[in-house]
Amino acid sequence: MPLLLRAQLLLFLISLSSWMGLSRYIEDNEPSDGLYSLLSLEQKRESEDFIFRRPLRCLDMLATEGLFTFVASQPQLACAAFVIAEPSEVISLELFDVNIDCNAGDFIKMFDGWVLKGEKFPSNLDHPLPMHQRYTDYCSSTAAGASSRSAQNVAMVFFRIHSHDSGFTLNVKKLHNPFPCNIMSQSPEGSFTMVMPHQRRNCSFSIIYPVEIRLTELSLGQARSNELVPQRQVWSGCSGSGDYVELLGGNGVDTSHMSPVADLCFSHSGLAQMKIGCDNSVVRLVSSGNYINRVSFQYRLLERSELPKTQENSLDNFCSVE
Repeated sequence: MPLLLRAQLLLFLISLSSWMGLSRYIEDNEPSDGLYSLLSLEQKRESEDFIFRRPLRCLDMLATEGLFTFVASQPQLACAAFVIAEPSEVISLELFDVNIDCNAGDFIKMFDGWVLKGEKFPSNLDHPLPMHQRYTDYCSSTAAGASSRSAQNVAMVFFRIHSHDSGFTLNVKKLHNPFPCNIMSQSPEGSFTMVMPHQRRNCSFSIIYPVEIRLTELSLGQARSNELVPQRQVWSGCSGSGDYVELLGGNGVDTSHMSPVADLCFSHSGLAQMKIGCDNSVVRLVSSGNYINRVSFQYRLLERSELPKTQENSLDNFCSVE
């Protein structure tokens, strides 16, 4: 993995700990066991029978399949493991060898998505399940273990353990997803195509960086015009069309709390691009279910010189459109 990307991912994890108030739980690690060394483990796999194993930290980011074991050396009251896969994958989580005391206040909960700073990805509007069905609580499960499968390429495990030597093992597997929807990008640069085949569903591609987004192809059920119209102008054509793409920007991950930057409700094969100077940039495809909708785009990290210069600490000033 390039050194720059490794550093950016590490800074991202540190920011997660700050948002969640978990920074005191970050542990020192040997250089050979770097947090994001998992992203390059494929070269170490010598056979199909290889199973990666390592300890699970109180605050952790998991980007590969394997078995991750947590054993408490002291009371750990606010722990979380963020799991991320490739855009075309979903995540299977399963608990083994669980040794916790639910009656004493211990818990392990798996969540279908991510929770950051009180906001959830995907949002309630974009996820196919109601919020209460997105949680799997080990202490409430009637089975000997508990398992969960995500609807997108991110999932999460919350846990609290009071007693010394208590813990569990988490088995992480990745499964192919033929129609990826609601993706959290691992990289600040890349390209992607979202396809929604006759389903009434909203799909978001979230990039936790300020980026320039270039739409290279857009195929929707209804064609109206041929121009990119910023949301700040008075225009209600797309919101009522039922099939459209919107660009969003904001400082959180919940798309329902983000600011709309532009709407597109026309098919085109040309090039449309916008710079979004926000902590989080999103391409969101809204589908009525009547058509096969498709959007292709490229994105790149904005250079420091391209970021908006603000005089006030407000979202309207921080997020810009060019």
